[in-house]
Amino acid sequence: MTGYKHALNRRLRRRLALVGAITAGGLLLAACGGNDMEGMDHGSGSSASATATPTAGDNPAPGAFNDADVMFAQMMIPHHEQAVEMAKLADGRAADAEIKTLAADIEKAQGPEIETMKSWLKAWGKPESAEESMPGMDHGPGGMDDSQMSGMMADDDMKKLEAAKGAEFDRMFAEMMIEHHKGAIAMAEDEQKSGRNATAKKLAAEVVNTQSAEVEKFEKILDRL
Repeated sequence: MTGYKHALNRRLRRRLALVGAITAGGLLLAACGGNDMEGMDHGSGSSASATATPTAGDNPAPGAFNDADVMFAQMMIPHHEQAVEMAKLADGRAADAEIKTLAADIEKAQGPEIETMKSWLKAWGKPESAEESMPGMDHGPGGMDDSQMSGMMADDDMKKLEAAKGAEFDRMFAEMMIEHHKGAIAMAEDEQKSGRNATAKKLAAEVVNTQSAEVEKFEKILDRL
């Protein structure tokens, strides 16, 4: 794998680790304050939720939004980016016809979703990366830099996938994508529970439905490989 791809994977893991830490704190506060995170604000003007309604018109995600919506987009963008990278590796490596089809479906679906979520964050006035939101956060060895967080693959996993071909690639791709999809499903389910923006919650529902179905397909492929 090129140095660029290694750097990309490290950046994706750092971003997910940071947002995971923020998410854990945000969801705990949400649990304490009720079903809506904006319940934290009782007139003090210090709510951790962004409840403003952006101007209509070109806004791709109209209506109010909260911190959970922002974190969902900031987490899912790098998660999707790695899935697309994995799917692209199938070209010239995969042997199984169904693996090839699923890889193409993943690339076709998740590429546009990345751009969609970027457009939300731009409309909401939020950065694409949680690292930009919390520049003072510690990313050192003592943090939550877990390469497996939310199903993300480590550099070694990606190198092994890139080096595999034929049946070996097919099995490895299916196993890795099942884990990757389960991470995305968990994040999407969190958004369904804690998010506020209707557009973001709709996409989260689509992620759960689509990727759950793909997990079942990958599991069936593994049974016959």
